[in-house]
Amino acid sequence: MKSILHVNNITKHYPNQPSPALDHVSFHVSQGEFLGIMGASGSGKTTLLNVLSTIDKPTEGDISMENIQIQKLSQAEAADFRKKQLGFIFQEYFLLDSLTIRENISVPLTLLHVPAGRIRSRVNALANAFGIESQLDKYPSKLSGGQQQRAAAARAMVKMPPLIFADEPTGALDSASATELLTALSETNRNLGSTILMVTHDPYAASYTDRILYFKDGSSRS
Repeated sequence: MKSILHVNNITKHYPNQPSPALDHVSFHVSQGEFLGIMGASGSGKTTLLNVLSTIDKPTEGDISMENIQIQKLSQAEAADFRKKQLGFIFQEYFLLDSLTIRENISVPLTLLHVPAGRIRSRVNALANAFGIESQLDKYPSKLSGGQQQRAAAARAMVKMPPLIFADEPTGALDSASATELLTALSETNRNLGSTILMVTHDPYAASYTDRILYFKDGSSRS
């Protein structure tokens, strides 16, 4: 399987902290893989996500994605890279209250100036995959938390980015809603070949992934 992301010996130091937040971390992510990142609070998971998503830069080491050395990108280049190449699912839904669910999911494609017909087709397909096709013309306030998170997941995937980061996506959900989301993510991962890197502290959520990296004190192990 082709590797989509290569992380080579990255370290991250913050001022006034005696120990590195990341300590010589290396791993790769294969195309189409659903990778879980686990660890206690303060283990380096959030720092890793920030560095991989170009929000922060490593102190040392290299990160490459499809032959792009992302740690070398300028601020403007990094913003463009995130816009075109990455999708994000957060613990909070971050849906726009003034837009319908259809419009919320459409936002990434609208920003990329994709034709309206292609947007509608893509949104409908993902809404069906996430079980929210009957909610498309409603506003976020009319949906349950689980439905809103599935809409947020569809929004992250609608532009078919090479890599999707999910940061504790089930953290605000009850067990039934978490299962619905994780099942949909897993099925979408298989059916569409989406590559997902999910940070979680929940062993149940991690059980849906193909492989788990455990973080402790800024270091990782499989």
